[in-house]
Amino acid sequence: MPTACFIRYQIDPFQRDAFAEYAANWADIIPRCGGNLLGYFLPDEGTNDVAWGIILFDSLASYESYRARLRADPAGRANFEMAQRGRFILREERTFTEAVDSTLRFGRVP
Repeated sequence: MPTACFIRYQIDPFQRDAFAEYAANWADIIPRCGGNLLGYFLPDEGTNDVAWGIILFDSLASYESYRARLRADPAGRANFEMAQRGRFILREERTFTEAVDSTLRFGRVP
């Protein structure tokens, strides 16, 4: 059953560009490690310190395998380290949802 991981970030609004670089780095890393990246979204109007990432997986078990590959990936580790050094992510929350497969229009899980 398709699973969507919604990652909610509270970011330092004065380091928006650093977060954008961090997000852009995931464009190659996440698919290589087994995730289907729907996208990262920066604040635009309204709240200036909340950003989102959305990744699709075949199942929660697929997500667990992805996390193991991500921890072993040199570029993934480097991106996590950049975020720790830069301190532009103040808080991170993950929510897992079951996707209604027939409604997915982008990033469909095969």
